[in-house]
Amino acid sequence: MSGEIFNPNPTVFRSSAKSHSSRSLSTAKKSLWINEPEWSQPDQETDEEEEAIDQDEIFDLIRNIYDPEHPNTLEELHVVSAPQIDIGENRVKVEFTPTVPHCGMSTLIGLSIRVRLIRSLPTRFKLDIVVKPGSHQSENAVNKQLNDKERVAAALENPALVKTVEDCLTGRV
Repeated sequence: MSGEIFNPNPTVFRSSAKSHSSRSLSTAKKSLWINEPEWSQPDQETDEEEEAIDQDEIFDLIRNIYDPEHPNTLEELHVVSAPQIDIGENRVKVEFTPTVPHCGMSTLIGLSIRVRLIRSLPTRFKLDIVVKPGSHQSENAVNKQLNDKERVAAALENPALVKTVEDCLTGRV
């Protein structure tokens, strides 16, 4: 990561103190890789009924991801919000808004969102992570990078990048 700060003075908003959801999804650490098989425990049933997931649950998973440049969460910077999340049958689309149109951290923010959701959601969900239309000068390039499996896999093979994503997820920014 370069020493250049793309938004040296972001607007910070107050985050809501309570969780939006009464149910919580498992945040146990899962593999970063989408196609890796999940090994079930011998005592677990494989015919479990699929639990519905709503906007607020997804928002609860991503709201406390930290911005890579600032000691603030994505919620505090209004980068993510519940209305920017769309859920369909086995599909989750998260739209996020960079703090400035030339934000060089947009792909890192999107990758952090993707990793958090890969680790937290059942593998049946297809994830689409995109920047809000018109909010970034390289919108198409960022969206292409964030939703290309091979590019994501290559990014997650870079130890320095994985460490930065982990720092965003744990708040050690």
